[in-house]
Amino acid sequence: MVKITLPDGSNREFDGPISGADVAADIGPGLAKAALAIRVNGEVKDLSTVIEADAEVAIITSKNEEALELLRHDCAHVMAEAVKELFPDTQVTIGPNIENGFFYDFARETPFVPDDLEKIEARMHEIVKRDEKITREVWDRAEAVKFFKDAGEDYKAEIIEGIPGDEEVSLYRQGDFIDLCRGPHLPSTGKLGKAFKLTKLAGAYWRGDSKNEMLQRIYGTCWADEKQLKAHLLMIEEAEKRDHRRLGREMDLFHLQDVAAGSVFWHPKGWTLYRTLRAYMRARQIAAGYLEVNTPQLVDRALWEDSGHWEKFRENMFIAEVDEDAGYADGEGSGVQKRMLALKPMNCPCHVQIFKQGTTSYRDLPIRLAEFGSCHRYEPSGALHGLMRVRAFVQDDAHIFCTEEQITSETQAFCTLLQSVYQDLGFDEVVVKFSDRPEVRAGTDETWDKAEQALRDATEATGLETELNPGDGAFYGPKLDFVLRDAIGRDWQCGTLQVDFVLPERLDAAYIGQDGAKHRPVMLHRAILGSFERFLGILIENYAGKFPLWLAPVQIVVATITNAADEYAREVKAHLDDVGLRAELDIRNEKINYKIREHSHAKVLVIFVVGAKEAEDGTVAMRRLGGKDQENLALKEATARLLEEAAGPLAKG
Repeated sequence: MVKITLPDGSNREFDGPISGADVAADIGPGLAKAALAIRVNGEVKDLSTVIEADAEVAIITSKNEEALELLRHDCAHVMAEAVKELFPDTQVTIGPNIENGFFYDFARETPFVPDDLEKIEARMHEIVKRDEKITREVWDRAEAVKFFKDAGEDYKAEIIEGIPGDEEVSLYRQGDFIDLCRGPHLPSTGKLGKAFKLTKLAGAYWRGDSKNEMLQRIYGTCWADEKQLKAHLLMIEEAEKRDHRRLGREMDLFHLQDVAAGSVFWHPKGWTLYRTLRAYMRARQIAAGYLEVNTPQLVDRALWEDSGHWEKFRENMFIAEVDEDAGYADGEGSGVQKRMLALKPMNCPCHVQIFKQGTTSYRDLPIRLAEFGSCHRYEPSGALHGLMRVRAFVQDDAHIFCTEEQITSETQAFCTLLQSVYQDLGFDEVVVKFSDRPEVRAGTDETWDKAEQALRDATEATGLETELNPGDGAFYGPKLDFVLRDAIGRDWQCGTLQVDFVLPERLDAAYIGQDGAKHRPVMLHRAILGSFERFLGILIENYAGKFPLWLAPVQIVVATITNAADEYAREVKAHLDDVGLRAELDIRNEKINYKIREHSHAKVLVIFVVGAKEAEDGTVAMRRLGGKDQENLALKEATARLLEEAAGPLAKG
């Protein structure tokens, strides 16, 4: 007898081993038709899997969360089958599901072109209509290698040769197409449905190594139904309109170029935006009891070795090797020795050096050190992406040195500050993820137990609801990651709080306790925005360039209708400068409609239109971005309104 326990707690008994498909059929014909896979004792398996012992079983349909991964994984396989049918000389390599979709990397001498995507997608729909049965087969390793080599699939053969000897070599067959895969998969291609779309072409190195061959990657998206697909495609379309790189050009904010790959050239308007955000963050941190510091960018290798970063991050560091005067003390001459320095990839070891200067008492704690620290990390050129992925960036970094007893209160204070900042910047939806110990880490298990428990206790006391993100902690401690959602539903991980018992020990940081003895402080690493560059990219896209007035780099443009109003326009501009509003003057000999279109395209929020009548009356015709009407107001009244609006969130406090 085999007893099956269903999610509702009910049991069904069968005379002997039974497949997932038969369990679904026993429950009902509707479920049998909708079934895509099964979950056995928490593990997702093929619907054809035979259950031989008592187990907890759930039938997975398109309504279940796990279904999306199955659909996307199968969509990658169906795409590979379509490519092989249309372009037989192509080798298939690796094709995983990813967030919102899937990709597959192909080796082919002739490059794919956008028109090929239409052909491949059409063939995919044909394969779905064929409703080809998908079956799992376990092969002998040597036979599998020979099969793929004989078929000209050298990449697949290489993958199989690298599979550990104690693992099965499983292949999945659908129609005439056979692919290496662990599974699980849908029971047939017909179960995939129509809710998929191929989206773009890209290049990718074999196994992600730039020393290897360049492959061609095809991306796609796949959803449970066509309504979800349509919503996602609309979001992609909206995201393209909001692309910060395009808006950066249109608004004249910044540019990037190969002479300084991964570093940003901020233009005057973009730098104004940057400085405005930095001034806001500086004021918020000072009000929250932080002390601002600044530390060197070039730091000796020895500090990074002591902190543990050299071992963990060496490959991401920019190194400078210099000839240093050895300064021989015996007077027989001087010499030089090589000294290795690294551009700092993070600020934490330097903040410990400041904490260690002088003697610190328990009465001084907590000490909150903040820095807008300029950092550098080597990112492969193929990974660079506008402001979102750079090599040179500034963090709104801070480190709180405190006692164990202060972890909870400091966590509460930080979370309150972070949520307030996000709301001020237009983000109301925030998800918090709890990341525990990674596989590769510093410190003992006992230290990690203590750190994780301390962060859990602080999180509960703060009333935060968290999602577990297992194994994703920093190498020195567990952390909270704060993920905000933007205006079109995309998630961005920005803020973080990390509990660190390890670095103070490694770098010998101490304070004098109430008992007169030395004690190690706890170090809380925290950031709210994270990288300024990346956060500004997020802000640009969230607002589609239409910032709230307090953030806008150009708040007002004074534009003339005729040259007769030039002098009055200059007076208006001078008045706006005097009251602290960021204004520009446009007295070009162009038609006013042309000027309005141009400034609207550049996302200028307010345009003061002035002509002979306005000059005579001391008024302005005020137009808002996106509005068709204009309002005629006395200059002082218009200014007063905008001053109140431009005061920003700091005025609330």
